[in-house]
Amino acid sequence: MEQTERKQLVEIGESYLNENLIRIVVSNPTGKQEIIKVKIRPLLLKGNLVFQAEEQWGNQAFHKNLSAVECTSYLADLLDGKLRQMELESANGQVRVLVSKKGTLSVKEKRTPSKMEAAPLVLEHNRQKSYILKEGKAVPFLIDLGVMTEEGKIVKSRYDKFRQINRFLEYIEDILPRLSKDRENVIIDFGCGKSYLTFAMYYYLHELKGYSIRIIGLDLKQTVIDGCNRLREKYGYEKLDFYHGDIASYEGVDHVDMVVTLHACDTATDYALFKAVRWGASVILSVPCCQHELNKQMKNPLMAPLFQYGLIKERVAALYTDALRAELLEQNGYRTQILEFIDMEHTPKNILIRAVKQGQNKENQKEIKAIMEALQSNLTLYDLLSNQEGEERDAFY
Repeated sequence: MEQTERKQLVEIGESYLNENLIRIVVSNPTGKQEIIKVKIRPLLLKGNLVFQAEEQWGNQAFHKNLSAVECTSYLADLLDGKLRQMELESANGQVRVLVSKKGTLSVKEKRTPSKMEAAPLVLEHNRQKSYILKEGKAVPFLIDLGVMTEEGKIVKSRYDKFRQINRFLEYIEDILPRLSKDRENVIIDFGCGKSYLTFAMYYYLHELKGYSIRIIGLDLKQTVIDGCNRLREKYGYEKLDFYHGDIASYEGVDHVDMVVTLHACDTATDYALFKAVRWGASVILSVPCCQHELNKQMKNPLMAPLFQYGLIKERVAALYTDALRAELLEQNGYRTQILEFIDMEHTPKNILIRAVKQGQNKENQKEIKAIMEALQSNLTLYDLLSNQEGEERDAFY
């Protein structure tokens, strides 16, 4: 990249990297390097404005916080041989940058007229102005669930829940192209609980985005299910139903487009993932919880001195469990990412497994088996998928 073109990018950064920034997306990788996409958003951290970059490297996502000056240089470096396209959205205007194969820069900028520019917004609790569900606009189910007042203000003690709901909807927004606009999409939420996120999904997909959907919430607590159904009737959500039932034995549908499982305890997550694979669901969103199975089994002579510390062993077992689940989904034709759901400071259960059906199975059977043998352990999802393969072979022959 020529010095003059780099200077042009620096000038863009100086103009737009402020409290009025909404988002920046840098994409279109130039070659085979692992970085695929970068998303940047403003963040208020301990009273200071920073810019959080979420880098997507293969199946993983990494985060870093940058000052405006650092972010300006960072963007220029990204567009200098790594990524070819940048989309910037701000209350002050929009900018689109394209980089040709020869490194030539093309910039299109549309400034917002000064009289229409929005006043700087306070980025309280990360980024109030860019939430999908906006503070100040009353949402009935958030009021009834105690997250929002009737005036649309967020209840202070429930702000983390409000932020979690919006974060979840951002993940839904990313997979919208996988859902059909031409037919009804079936979504199942296993272990739906009080259904904050289930109602949010319905409201976002059906009310805001206009998708034809049917959502089924499933939970073991009858009183919770009864309460959710009362709210569903109150809002007139005709295609949202809640049922009392167990994940492992549920057979209520024969086709599912998306499976959601949030904090399904221990092996309940494995059964939910297995069901999703068996249905051939296009999208899986899972936040695992209480991964005890591997912790009880896990042994390794080399690692024994480290595993003697119960807390360390517990956390390592949880990470191994979710990594193995991700690899098993890859083995069954899913492009899988392990992402940060919400910041660790709010909850230790902050890993989200996002899997999108792509049809090409990953050849990793030997590696998965070798890992489990090294840990002297087994995983319920591995057994379920292996047994299914055996049954399919028997049926074929």
